Formats: sequence, structure tokens, C-alpha cells
Amino acid sequence: MQTTYIPCLYCSKGTSVAGCDEVGRGCLAGPLVAAAVILPPIYATFLIKDSKNLTPTGRIKLAEQLLEEALDWAIGLATTQEVDELNVLNASHLAMHRAIGQLRLKPSLLLIDGNRFKAYPDIPHTCMVKGDVRCSSIAAASVIAKAYRDSYMKDLANLVPGYSWELNKGYPTKYHRKAIAALGMSQHHRKTFRQLPLPSLWE
Repeated sequence: MQTTYIPCLYCSKGTSVAGCDEVGRGCLAGPLVAAAVILPPIYATFLIKDSKNLTPTGRIKLAEQLLEEALDWAIGLATTQEVDELNVLNASHLAMHRAIGQLRLKPSLLLIDGNRFKAYPDIPHTCMVKGDVRCSSIAAASVIAKAYRDSYMKDLANLVPGYSWELNKGYPTKYHRKAIAALGMSQHHRKTFRQLPLPSLWE
């Protein structure tokens, strides 16, 4: 496991702290995916590196280890339709709430990546800007959510070929935008997001 030995103040206060993070905000297609994770005490002594700095293979291996060793974890999704109806911020809060609601253990504190969150009933929370590089449990949630969503988009790419989601995971790469221009939008695309670039950017 890649680690940096920096104590996580909040996580070290107890084992019932749940870290929450979501992935997929900037995507043109696919759901928002959130994870809520409660780690054992040993994880409070170090910081897991941000999932964005891991290779895909390294992220999968770390996610598998975290899933085995976490005291509790859960995944929550917000669909593309919910992103369009609620906006991406509210949909991310919805996905986090769904993940938290599926935890078997009730956490005493929620640690949320970012600076805004809609309070979850009966559980206090603390927002942490760049929490995925400052807090072990948020970093764990980031890794698990990212690994889950990448796998989800690979499976979706097999069902809806042509957009190369197995490679771009729904993010607005040049090839993905070209595919939208050629094939149109699928039911898995977010209709309220700007889908097409100026023609000069296609080249």
C-alpha cells in the first residue's frame, strides 16, 4: 500500500468515523458514485494517497484491500437522470446519502470531501477541502468509489459500444466528444451538460 505517515486527527478520535467521497462529477455520461467507509484504528496513523495518483491496477488492488479490511463500507449512486434533474451538486449529496444509509454501523461523525454537504439526519458532519489527500477514511472512500465507477463504466461500454467508455470512463475526452457528434447522445449521457466542443477542437 502506498502511504504517507501523517496522523489523521478526525479518524484517530474513534473507529466510528465514516469518510465520504464521490466520483464522476465532471463526466458527460454515467452515474455519480459515492462511497462511505469506516476504517479500523490502524488506518488513523497514515494517509492513503489520493486515488487520482494511483495507476488503475494499483487502485484496484488497494480498493480490494480496503474492502477486506474496512470495518464497514457502502456504495451509493445517483443516476444520469437525477444529475439532470437535481444538478450535479445535489446529486452528489444524494449519492453520498445513499451510501451512508447502507452502512451497517452507524458512524458518530461523517467526514465529507469538499466544502458543501446537505446534512444527513442524526449524524454530524465535517467538510474537508481536499479531504482525499488529508484524511485516511475520505481517501479510502475516494479509492473505492473510483474503482467501482471505472468497473461500472467498463461494463456499460460493452452494452453501449462506440463511445470508448472503457477508456475514458465517460469523461469529456476528445474521442468521446467526437463519438457524441457522430452517434448522438445515449440514454446514459447527461442532457444538461455541454456535450459538444467547437469544431476546431475536434482536430
